[in-house]
Amino acid sequence: MSNEQIVLNVLQDLTATDLSAQMTTNLFTTGLLDSMATVQMVMELNEQCHIDIPISEFDRNQWDTPEKIVEKVTALQ
Repeated sequence: MSNEQIVLNVLQDLTATDLSAQMTTNLFTTGLLDSMATVQMVMELNEQCHIDIPISEFDRNQWDTPEKIVEKVTALQ
């Protein structure tokens, strides 16, 4: 499974929204993700993509769209 599909699956589980056609949607300003969902997203991506995203270094502006999340996950692998 591609990083994009993993990210979209995790986001769909958390938001109950298919974001595959909304890759540039800001997840925070739209209210799709809040702080609790963000922590859950990071934990799921850590587990499913075998990466380490330290919450202490998490910059919301770099993770605010599905497109950016895919790029960050790919860069961390």
